Amino acid sequence: MTVNEGDTLPGFTLPLDDGSSIDNESLKGQWSVLFFYPKDSTPGCTKEAIAFSEAEAEFSRLGARIIGISRGTIASKQRFREKNGLTVALGADESGEVTEAFGVWVEKKNYGRTYMGIERTTFLVDPDGIVRAVWRKVRVKDHVEKVLEKLRELVGSNGQ
Repeated sequence: MTVNEGDTLPGFTLPLDDGSSIDNESLKGQWSVLFFYPKDSTPGCTKEAIAFSEAEAEFSRLGARIIGISRGTIASKQRFREKNGLTVALGADESGEVTEAFGVWVEKKNYGRTYMGIERTTFLVDPDGIVRAVWRKVRVKDHVEKVLEKLRELVGSNGQ
């Protein structure tokens, strides 16, 4: 399954690094940015998580919550947060069910090697749980600004 623009958020529950958890129902009533990233503490993932953390106040002002999601343990997410001063919530998809439900667990190729991994993808979800924008194969540079720009456009156009 692949989640696309216009789809309803799939059902899921995910533990967060602060000891709480989120699910598709708890995200309703506000805008949400779900960014899936390949691995904690790798260069691109670190840059992306820092960029979202730096822009978190602006997303919050527009009524949006940001959650970074990848496979790995809660302990790994906590180390990632502490090492890099991250402020966004980080979800640990240890079982892989959430990355598969969103269609971001894909076959990847690198230096002639084929393997399964997370395709860097961001979903912008409206307060009703409908996916309003999707960015796949994300390039980290300027990505957060593109997501903010789209959120501003959507919030301004429908008054939510």
